[in-house]
Amino acid sequence: MSALNKIALTLSAALIGTMSFGQNPMMNDQVQTTDTENQSEAVNSNWLPTLVEDGIVDRVPHDNLLMPIHKIREIDIAWQATVWQKIDIRQKQNMAFRYTGDQYTGGGAFIEILNAAVKNKKVRAYSNVDDRFTTPLSLDNFDKILGIGTDTQYITNPITGEMEQRIYKNEFNVNSVTQYEVKERWIFDRNRGRMVVQIVGIAPLKDVVDPNTGEYISSSPMYWLYYPELRKILVDYEVYNPRNDVHRMSWTDFLDGHYYESYVIKTSLNNPTDRFIRNQNTPRALAEGRRMLNNIINKEMDMWQE
Repeated sequence: MSALNKIALTLSAALIGTMSFGQNPMMNDQVQTTDTENQSEAVNSNWLPTLVEDGIVDRVPHDNLLMPIHKIREIDIAWQATVWQKIDIRQKQNMAFRYTGDQYTGGGAFIEILNAAVKNKKVRAYSNVDDRFTTPLSLDNFDKILGIGTDTQYITNPITGEMEQRIYKNEFNVNSVTQYEVKERWIFDRNRGRMVVQIVGIAPLKDVVDPNTGEYISSSPMYWLYYPELRKILVDYEVYNPRNDVHRMSWTDFLDGHYYESYVIKTSLNNPTDRFIRNQNTPRALAEGRRMLNNIINKEMDMWQE
C-alpha cells in the first residue's frame, strides 16, 4: 500500500469516528436546550417555557415587522367621525383574546400582555376618567386598579381562641375582563379615495359583581391605552389561530385589520350630548349600532357621488 493510500485511510477512519461520536447521545454530557430567541418575553410569571428543542420542527425566529401608520394630512380629510365599539371576548369569533398563551404569544392572555407592557414601562396607561388620555396612571395606582397587593385579616384560632393576623396576597383575576372598548377614527381620505379606519385607543372592561351574591352588575373601563404606542409592543406577540398553529399573525396586524367581532356603542355623529346607546346588550341596541355603522360605511359611497 502506498503512502498516499495510508494517509487517505487514516483520515477516513478519523472522520467516521468523529461522526459516530456526534450521533451518540450517550456520549454527550451537556443537554441541548431550546433557542430562546424564538420566544416572546413572558407576560405571566407562572408560565414556564420549555427547555428542550422540538425534535420534529426546525424552528426559525418569528420576526414580525411593524408597518408604520400612514398619517393623513388634514387638508386631505373630506369627512371624519369617531366610533366607539365593544368587543365581547365570550363570543366565539373573539376566542383569541381568551387564549392562555404559548411561547410565541407571551405565555399569557391578551389582558396579561397589556398589563405587563404597562408594568414594564413599555407603554403608558391613562385613567378611565375619560377616553382622551388626559390623566396618566402611576404604577401604584395601576396596581390598585388591578387589585394587586396584600390584604390583612384577623381570624380566631380554633385551638387557642386568640385573634391571629393573616396576610393574603391578592392577584389579578384574568377572567374578570370579558370585554374591551375600542375607540376608532373613521376618515375619508381624498388622497387615497377611500375610507380609512384607525384605532385610537383600547380599554379593558372589568366586570363589576355584587360582593354578596356574586351576580353581574356592569362593566367599567380599567384604564385606557393609546393604540399608536401600544401597537409597537403588540407586534412581538402572535395571535392564537384556532385553525392552524403555524399560520399566525401579530396582535398589531390582528387589530389593524379588524379581525375581531364588535358592535357599536357610540358615535360622534349627531351626538352633542356624548351619549352611549342604552341597554347595549339588547337586540334593539345592537340593531341601532348596526344602523349607525351602516350609515358611516355608506358615507364612503356618498363621497364618490358628491
